[in-house]
Amino acid sequence: MLFFLTHGRNPSRALSPAVDRLSQAQRERLAYLEMRAYFTGELRRADIEARFGIKPAASSRDLRAYRELEPGNLNYDVAARCYRPTPRFKPIFEFSTDRILAWLLQGFGDGLELRLRRIAPCEGPGNLARPNLTILSTITRAMCASRAVRVSYLSLTSGMTKREVVPVALADNGLRWHVRAFDRQRARFADFVLTRIAKAEELDGTVSEHELLGSDEQWSRVVDLELVPHPGLKQPRAVEADFAMRDGVLRIKARAALAGYVLRRWSVDASPDHHLDPAAHQLWLRNTPTLYGVESAAIAPGVDPSSSERVAA
Repeated sequence: MLFFLTHGRNPSRALSPAVDRLSQAQRERLAYLEMRAYFTGELRRADIEARFGIKPAASSRDLRAYRELEPGNLNYDVAARCYRPTPRFKPIFEFSTDRILAWLLQGFGDGLELRLRRIAPCEGPGNLARPNLTILSTITRAMCASRAVRVSYLSLTSGMTKREVVPVALADNGLRWHVRAFDRQRARFADFVLTRIAKAEELDGTVSEHELLGSDEQWSRVVDLELVPHPGLKQPRAVEADFAMRDGVLRIKARAALAGYVLRRWSVDASPDHHLDPAAHQLWLRNTPTLYGVESAAIAPGVDPSSSERVAA
């Protein structure tokens, strides 16, 4: 897996020529260093040593080299014994949104983008919704530090509003990225579309235990989903082959907070009587009672949103 950053020239900001004089290995370490500080809010020498298997002297040289390249990016927190990004932080490396999101979803990758020619032509549908990385980094830093964030959020129902939220997790629904957060105004956990956050400001102070991920029952609950070919299909074996089903069923587990997104992404007919058009919904949720009490089920195909809300309440 390639890394999550690309080292290139950003037309809006000239890079120091000193970056190009670094070895490929050191550029890679400095890119990791910058990403870690920017998106988690803290960096220790041990992080670099553990990631690249280098000695303390080498990690100290990397930190010194980075601070020489951009003196205003990092401050040392004596109490926490770590480096933190300053309010004036400006990335030296050019961040790729797709790779940052892939890193956040799958864990740390390795290697800078080398811009190698692909072995074979390969294209995908792409992602039309790309979160702002400045906002994303504010969210992820607050998440790592267990802090609240004041956001300006554009809702489909209430327009632009200011809210205080405690971000606890990120989720990809296949089309857009969400942040799972405790909404202090509504006193409940909810999903916020990252691209609808216009501004984000990390707040000082501690958060309460009931605002953290461990208290999110919908996140903690795991739902068993039994997906089968839609009963209306004439050739169900084709769908069985598509999803490598065993005995005609695909069993998956999903968090209750995400189950509705899973069913919607794969156009699964979640109605008890499988009444949706099989041409558009090749899968059917065989064990529909599993959605009892699942709040996200309101967005699943074939589920009556009003009845789902009553169950969730």
